[in-house]
Amino acid sequence: MSTPDPGAPDPTDPDPSGARDPALCEGTGPDRSAARIVVVGDIVTDVLAVLAGSVSPGSDTSADIRVTGGGQAANTAAWLAWRGCPVTLVGAVGTDDAGTSRLAELTALGVRCAVRRYPDVPTGTVIVLAGQGERTMVTQRGANLRLIPEQVEAALGEGADASHLHLSGYTLLDAASREAGRHALAVARGRGLTTSVDAASAEPLRRVGAAGFLAWVRDADLLLANADEAAVLAGPGSPPSQARALTGMIRHVVVKDGAAGAVWAERGGELLSVPARRVPVRDVTGAGDAFAAGLLAAWAAGAAAAEALDRATALGAAAVGILGARPSVGTVG
Repeated sequence: MSTPDPGAPDPTDPDPSGARDPALCEGTGPDRSAARIVVVGDIVTDVLAVLAGSVSPGSDTSADIRVTGGGQAANTAAWLAWRGCPVTLVGAVGTDDAGTSRLAELTALGVRCAVRRYPDVPTGTVIVLAGQGERTMVTQRGANLRLIPEQVEAALGEGADASHLHLSGYTLLDAASREAGRHALAVARGRGLTTSVDAASAEPLRRVGAAGFLAWVRDADLLLANADEAAVLAGPGSPPSQARALTGMIRHVVVKDGAAGAVWAERGGELLSVPARRVPVRDVTGAGDAFAAGLLAAWAAGAAAAEALDRATALGAAAVGILGARPSVGTVG
């Protein structure tokens, strides 16, 4: 857990540490038009319980409970939109009230939703138990398992201004949606987009195996993993050694190590480390998704690794200062 720093900026402020900087979303072409990022993956309802203490098995535990929008891909898309970046989210929800609410929230933040709705399956739901700088998730993926390759291809075909595709690893970790995830990476590369993948979650990675997952994401331009996920994919070791080892499969690798900061490794090139920003922590849910958004907004626009990491840590710091995984409409502007 990060420790409070009295001199640190308030992460609930609409512009923490200058995090909201639309200029970093500009493309590099002669017209300097904004480059769109396409995000593929889960949209869920988070039932967030911020625990007052340790869970008491078989009894009651006090908590602050609220229902919010969630899902790794949806969260990253929301933070990108908050940053002022054009972003399209490709996913699936039910025709239930939850699906309607999740899409309304994302649209209000400025996310373009290339989302299919299914009447025979519910919108995904995650119960999040948050406390003491950590969170545990109980997941029903629901409609997210209905993501299909044709949907991804259609969204990319309509996104003539797209420059980058970001894939939530959850899409690859379930057999039902895996083909869509793999197709997304292949089609994006074929269209000349750069690609990134978030490794998603350590336990599902263990179930599918490191070798399989790395084969599916091989030759992506960027992989993001936290320390637990990096340990599954690269084996035991320090974040720098794990990041360097993974560049054998992926060109650039970022390993997030919580309060210890993050490491960037480039295949055959630089190895960078940055500290985490010391800010008061309210809820770590979605902090990694915000970190990804900050990183992608800068890096996909041509920023160097050091600047991209700086922007990532700024947005991650903003995320841990609020309850829930996303900025609200009231936060924008």
